[in-house]
Amino acid sequence: MLDTLLQLDGQLLVAIQGLHTAWLDPIVSFYTKLGDAGILFIALSLAMLFWKPTRKAGALALGAMILGLLVTNLTIKPLVERPRPWVDWPIVPLVTEKDPNSFPSGHTCAAFAAGLSWARALPWSWGRIAAIVMAVCMGLSRLYVGVHYPTDMLVGAAIGTLCAWAAWKLYQIYEEKRNCVL
Repeated sequence: MLDTLLQLDGQLLVAIQGLHTAWLDPIVSFYTKLGDAGILFIALSLAMLFWKPTRKAGALALGAMILGLLVTNLTIKPLVERPRPWVDWPIVPLVTEKDPNSFPSGHTCAAFAAGLSWARALPWSWGRIAAIVMAVCMGLSRLYVGVHYPTDMLVGAAIGTLCAWAAWKLYQIYEEKRNCVL
């Protein structure tokens, strides 16, 4: 069963590689590199801290991304040690990756942790929609550039979603305790 899933995972990624177009390759490569070390999402979250209407969104996203880093990059990746797709499949990645481990996608985890935190706390509907679109695009970009399998991206998205939820729940507990003290 696991072998079948891994085969389907690789075959789907190879099929995605067939979608490459010369004009889109540099755009997607640039966007995916903005996610290195979570820099795009960290920078935007830090900027949100400086304006009261977006402060909660920024703080929630930073908390969720820290949780995601602990779960994804410091726990699961070293335990699973799934090699990058180009090791086992005929794929030439569009970007280079220093981390040899593929599962789960840390970029996608950070994007969903931040994006869903922003979607919950930003004061404008356009900002909430943009946050989700940015997260989905980051996950898809990891497939397009050939550095993750579809399951890496899906599990990264799930972990990021859970981390955003956990950050929100911790915030609610904090607010309840703070309001009880007053």
